[in-house]
Amino acid sequence: MFFASGSVLVLEILAVRLLAPFVGVTLETYTAIIGVVLAGIAFGTWAGGRVADLIEPRRMLGPVLVAGGLLALATLPLVRGLGELALARADASAILLLALFGFFPPAAVLSAISPTVVKLQLASLRETGSVVGRLSALGTAGALVGTFVTGFALVAELGATPIVLALGGTLIAAGIALGVLLAASGRRRVGAGTLGAVAVALALAGIGVAVGDRCQVESAYYCARVEADPGRPSGRLLRLDTLRHSYVDLADPRHLEFDYARLIGDTIDVMRPAREPLDALHVGGGGFTLPRYLAATRPGSRSLVLELDPALPALARERLGLRTGPALRVRTGDARVALGEARRGAFDLVVGDAFGGVAVPWHLTTLEVVREIRSALRPRGVYALNVIDFPPADFARAEARTLARGFRHVALVAPPELLDGSSGGNFVLLASQAPLPLERIRGRISGRGTREVVAAGRRLERFAGGAAVLTDEYAPVDQLLTPGSRGG
Repeated sequence: MFFASGSVLVLEILAVRLLAPFVGVTLETYTAIIGVVLAGIAFGTWAGGRVADLIEPRRMLGPVLVAGGLLALATLPLVRGLGELALARADASAILLLALFGFFPPAAVLSAISPTVVKLQLASLRETGSVVGRLSALGTAGALVGTFVTGFALVAELGATPIVLALGGTLIAAGIALGVLLAASGRRRVGAGTLGAVAVALALAGIGVAVGDRCQVESAYYCARVEADPGRPSGRLLRLDTLRHSYVDLADPRHLEFDYARLIGDTIDVMRPAREPLDALHVGGGGFTLPRYLAATRPGSRSLVLELDPALPALARERLGLRTGPALRVRTGDARVALGEARRGAFDLVVGDAFGGVAVPWHLTTLEVVREIRSALRPRGVYALNVIDFPPADFARAEARTLARGFRHVALVAPPELLDGSSGGNFVLLASQAPLPLERIRGRISGRGTREVVAAGRRLERFAGGAAVLTDEYAPVDQLLTPGSRGG
């Protein structure tokens, strides 16, 4: 029971990493996984109890463990095979079905161990309470160990695929050993079943590995990979889970591929006289595109990048040409903690470009963090925030109102179809205690020949409407953000 319960929780933790490359990491992803696994536990416990009353528990335990191991191994080919189909439709139904096919069966089968062991251990009604209590405690202890060891250590050290293969293989081996140990007779039958189970296990493991992992680097936070741009030999695209997160030109740090990056680049170019160095704080590193752009366009500038995931700076150094030093420093850890420790008036520019899936982490959206950023900026400093939203853009509206509560001057820059609610994508929000250089930003957009609109004043007020101000007490970002396409 200890091992079986722990295995269920190991699979539940790994489910997030296995599903993330296909459907992202959102509140819906976590909800689907937790709900499906709980449903599997409930069904397996009920069904296992019914079967334990019909079949001798000694005969059941070994085969059930073997079946659980085989189904654990099957999660790899099932999720990766069906996940490619889910990429075309990453809505709530696709997320739920992917979790259901991948993780309900092993959770149900492994949870059938619990009533089977109770039946085997229960010799008298007088000891029902102590037997059930002891075994329930053991199962819970196993679940806790599985959760903590997987979440804090295994995923970051090994990645999902080796853990699933090791878990499935260990369950199968334990089931075979237990079957031999408990078998009263029929060693030939056990031996034939053993050969069959091993053959199926090898087949499932082979298929799971052959289907392939979409990750080049699998960290505790992201499935990350770098892709070459066929149309630009020096271009590299960084994908985090399903998000086209960053684009880097290895030969030209001035090249900004994504529209939102060009808009923030416009702000960097016009907020101070040309080539005047800036002190900048970047919330979110990713491919480190904008820190390198700032260094190239304003020599002598200093950037501090706050990046949650230690694996991303390492990946950027290895595959994206990142060079760190006094002019470009990286601090890993939660940005909210670092913001609280930032010196007052230390920065000319703060860039917000942190994402968990398509959503900005909720604790980086609130009025409290806006006030911390305002405190860290110099009097004429600018906060440039990139957000993604889809019609009816409830999150973008709420964030615009939140910034307006924290800063005197706020503007939003986005294509007209985002402002009128007919499409979704990236919104760039600008905020400062001093007047923003909006006309110069409009001039840059016009000179480039693109269609973005700069909304401020009454137009921004109409866009924000009656949206709520986000606070640490109320910031339902995932619910406000309407999941749509996976923009970049």
